Amino acid sequence: MRGGPGDAERRQRWGRLFEELDSNKDGRVDVHELRQGLARLGGGDPNRDTQQGSSPEGDTDPHGGLDLEEFSRYLQERERRLLLLFHSLDRNQDGHIDVSEIQQSFRALGISISLEQAEKILHSMDRDGTMTIDWQEWRDHFLLHSLENVEDVVYFWKHSTVLDIGECLTVPDEFSEQEKLSGMWWKQLVAGAVAGAVSRTGTAPLDRLKVFMQVHASKTNKLNILGGLRNMIREGGMRSLWRGNGINVLKIAPESAIKFMAYEQIKRAIRGQQESLHVQERFVAGSLAGATAQTIIYPMEVLKTRLTLRRTGQYKGLLDCARQILEREGTRALYRGYLPNMLGIIPYACTDLAVYETLRCFWLKSGRDMENPSGLVSLSSVTLSTTCGQMASYPLTLVRTRMQAQDTVKGSNPTMCGIFRRILAQQGWPGLYRGMTPTLLKVLPAGGISYVVYEAMKKTLGV
Repeated sequence: MRGGPGDAERRQRWGRLFEELDSNKDGRVDVHELRQGLARLGGGDPNRDTQQGSSPEGDTDPHGGLDLEEFSRYLQERERRLLLLFHSLDRNQDGHIDVSEIQQSFRALGISISLEQAEKILHSMDRDGTMTIDWQEWRDHFLLHSLENVEDVVYFWKHSTVLDIGECLTVPDEFSEQEKLSGMWWKQLVAGAVAGAVSRTGTAPLDRLKVFMQVHASKTNKLNILGGLRNMIREGGMRSLWRGNGINVLKIAPESAIKFMAYEQIKRAIRGQQESLHVQERFVAGSLAGATAQTIIYPMEVLKTRLTLRRTGQYKGLLDCARQILEREGTRALYRGYLPNMLGIIPYACTDLAVYETLRCFWLKSGRDMENPSGLVSLSSVTLSTTCGQMASYPLTLVRTRMQAQDTVKGSNPTMCGIFRRILAQQGWPGLYRGMTPTLLKVLPAGGISYVVYEAMKKTLGV
């Protein structure tokens, strides 16, 4: 790459870019100047880029920044990688990437996008109005970003948010190969676990009230939100509002870890010799991973329900609760409600996915900035889709909770169908949604707390 007219043109172009980024004119480009340059040039997330690769490998002094020679060596290597990536997306090898090739590349990664969405992606890079992307447009758009493969390109248009509103029945986080190799995946899992713990603790009184109403509310006792809170405080004081929260927080870490490991193994088994998974296959893999995690940690769900509903002095703690259940009811009691819990994953996951995809498509078609939806947009979309998923699976959740609490409610029918029939006969269809009001009331505070803490933890951990 040395000696020819093309090399001279490249070096002139690199020199102009270096001068533009070197805002203090000290002959070096440091991380701060690189971030400012990325923001000024309008490309992606500068924090992510400077943390995951745009602090170049050729920098012999990472704190002092790059001089022109180091900067040129770095850009030379970047252009080589980008050219390989460009050719991998240019499937017909005509020197241009068109909308159909963008759709094919996304489809190969299991992400289905419409023609309109593909055109919007293309338009963000198309500077000459030809509705195709040539090498120069591709290079100029991505030159300062850390792109290693097609999955990294998709990152620019695929933003995900980890929110915990108390019921995590389905798909775990998806991590790119770069995130797995760099160790970012475990930092994101830790950030999500901490956010979930803070969120669940903050909304624990509403969660306990929900369980209380699911088990005890009926047409005859007219148990409402204020009455339920008064009863719980009268029976055990203010601290009683947080009963069951300890194990509810404790089960976040093992559930997240099992989901992640199971998801990776199931994806590998389904993929076989394929290059990647389709949307439906990812959905199946995620649902199976969620079911695997729920199967393993399900006894903790039963213990959480029993501890949430316990009277003052009934149990000395978690271990005493488990001991009493095993002594009086046997091991099978730790899996009561397992069937409706597993069945609940299907309507939850389908509704959650369908609503989220609908909201995402609406946002993309609205003509807004598709690369950088605001935090409010992300929070609203994920919260609404998760809430709809909860509503779709709520009758099964209620039946599961009643089965888990059988020892505390006299006359409970041990079968799922028997509980369904009894509720419908005594309370009608509204009976299947007892406790829905506190569930809806905790969605916004839980989602808000989870989002804020998650973002703070990401910054703390350097994600």
